[in-house]
Amino acid sequence: MNNLCNPFILFFCIVSMESRVNINVSAVDYDKTSKALIQQLTLLEEMVHSQEDFVMTDSEFAFGWHFFVLSVNKSLVQKLVETMGPDFEKLKGKGIEKKFLSWLTKNIESKSPRFKLAIKEEMESSKFGIF
Repeated sequence: MNNLCNPFILFFCIVSMESRVNINVSAVDYDKTSKALIQQLTLLEEMVHSQEDFVMTDSEFAFGWHFFVLSVNKSLVQKLVETMGPDFEKLKGKGIEKKFLSWLTKNIESKSPRFKLAIKEEMESSKFGIF
């Protein structure tokens, strides 16, 4: 049987995609930004007793900017929500993923020069307009 048509494989792929927050990162200085992200997320993992809950792609360079994807397990985000309690709700943004972006941005903005974070799925769906 072809793996592409295997219902179990398809289900596993969908579940694994849904269990992550995929973030597009644009940065002027890849080294500083990636190190700041790794440091902040490693601290979060230590704080909530977690391991290997995020991965980062290599960067692609264009127009003076580095572009890469940061993928964070939603379980890590949920542990942050539980740890912060009501303070998490006070963060800017609608929904857990946007509030997580606000938290992450706030915690690395002093350690990295110009950078932008955006939810990957939102960027991809918006490039074709509203259906």
